[in-house]
Amino acid sequence: MKPFARRGAKIATSIRVRLAAALVVALLPVLILGGLQSIFAFRAEADSRRQSLELAVGRSAAIARARIEAAGVLLQTLGPGSVGLECAQRLADVRARLPGYANLIRFDSRGRVSCAAATTPPDPNRAGRAWFRELAGGQDMVVASAPGAVYADEPAVLAAVRARTGDQRFDGAMVAVLTLRSLRLETANRFMPQGAEIALIDSHGKMFAATQPSAFGAPPMGWRAQAAQRGVAQWSAKDLNNRERAYSAAPLVDKEVFLVLSAPSPGLVSWAWINPISRLVLPLLAFALALGAVLYAAERAVIRWIIYLQRVAAIYAKGRFTVRPLQAERAPPEIRELAATLDDMAGAIVARDASLMDSLAEKDALMREIHHRVKNNLQIITSLLNMQQRALTDPAAKAAMNDTRQRITALAQIYRALYQGPDLKRVDLRPFLEELTALLLAGDANIHLHGGVRTEVHADPLVIDPDRLAPIALFAVEAITNAQKHAFSERGGVLTVNFVVRGEEAELSIGDDGPGSVDGVAEGVGRTLMNAFARQLRGKVSFERLGETGLLVRLIFPTPQAPPAPGT
Repeated sequence: MKPFARRGAKIATSIRVRLAAALVVALLPVLILGGLQSIFAFRAEADSRRQSLELAVGRSAAIARARIEAAGVLLQTLGPGSVGLECAQRLADVRARLPGYANLIRFDSRGRVSCAAATTPPDPNRAGRAWFRELAGGQDMVVASAPGAVYADEPAVLAAVRARTGDQRFDGAMVAVLTLRSLRLETANRFMPQGAEIALIDSHGKMFAATQPSAFGAPPMGWRAQAAQRGVAQWSAKDLNNRERAYSAAPLVDKEVFLVLSAPSPGLVSWAWINPISRLVLPLLAFALALGAVLYAAERAVIRWIIYLQRVAAIYAKGRFTVRPLQAERAPPEIRELAATLDDMAGAIVARDASLMDSLAEKDALMREIHHRVKNNLQIITSLLNMQQRALTDPAAKAAMNDTRQRITALAQIYRALYQGPDLKRVDLRPFLEELTALLLAGDANIHLHGGVRTEVHADPLVIDPDRLAPIALFAVEAITNAQKHAFSERGGVLTVNFVVRGEEAELSIGDDGPGSVDGVAEGVGRTLMNAFARQLRGKVSFERLGETGLLVRLIFPTPQAPPAPGT
């Protein structure tokens, strides 16, 4: 999870994210202002539509109310002289001269037809109808939405005026049957919303006339109280076609008949929505364009060049300083200066590396020369000891001188392996043991006099440093010298040198098949030196009998770890 967390933190702090955050902070007030303007525009648009509906329904109600009131005046004018022999003729003449009336009827106090301009449907219960009883109770004018009988062949309302006798007693009713057309409920005028429809309903919400019945539904609870309190009731609901519409209702006469206006609710593509939304969309669009422009400019002018220089720096980190940032010549001046600085740095590193390589080569040459001279000096010392050995007559002194010469020969061989090898700090142990064994045996004159020695050298490859090689070489010198003294002094034989690496542990074993014994090396300088070299290597030494007459010297120590190769 840590690499993902680091990657997320790197992305969060990138230049792109910081530029975007700064631009968001800068344009946030504009976005907030656009949002507030959209909210206010929505509210203003809703208020405007509400007011438009109120004005439209009020105007339509006023027109219808004026028509009904005009009918009432006409009935009151006709009332006193409507009863008589020519009553029906006079009503028919008035109906013919004044269009919009489906019928003009005079009823007596019992609800019977006294005269009429047209055929009147029979109604035995007319005197018990609500509208007739209201007139009998003293109401001057009543508009009936449900008169109890069908008085016209088309949607119509019944307007009734109370008839009185000379002493102001109830004498029946004068009735005008007004068609819906005569109320001028027109939807095609500039005050009406587009797609508006008009209907007449009673106080119970029952519709008895409409320009389009499917555009209306049942009104909600409380609509009548709202209309009584405010003069207009408004609500939103679905019509019979399950379409959302806005409704507005206003009373016509005595709050028993209401005019209802139905208009479609604005959709998402209507101007009522487009106008407020545009006030929010335009700032959002401006924000998006500004953000895109800034990010594009930052990408083209800064970020892509930084990524290019990062790739160049990554190549430099791998040691390839010959690559030059040539593409940065098309970059802005600041990026070009940075690329030039990076190029100069690479050039300086190349020059410094060349100087260091020259210094290292010179140092290697000097070290090889030093090792060569040390080896030559040790050979001179060996030659001097050899001359001194030949001049001695005491056998013990000659043996001691020979041992010293052998040890110096081993040290000289180490310096020879260092300056002749490819690495001044690393020596391959296998060829070193082969050369050292051959060199020690070649310098013993007694072996050549009493028979040759056959050597068997088996060594696993191991590259170690000179500090670990010196005690191993000197241990081998002591073991081989011991074999020369005690096993091969009077006859030849077989000398075995084995070096085995077993993981974290290494073993050097040197054996012979001569007449020597373990007791022969129990005392003396050789035994002491071998133990000292074993302790220096943090190992242990053992002396074992090999066959019936041979001797095996075994050194077990931790496997030395070679130093890393140069350049790793």
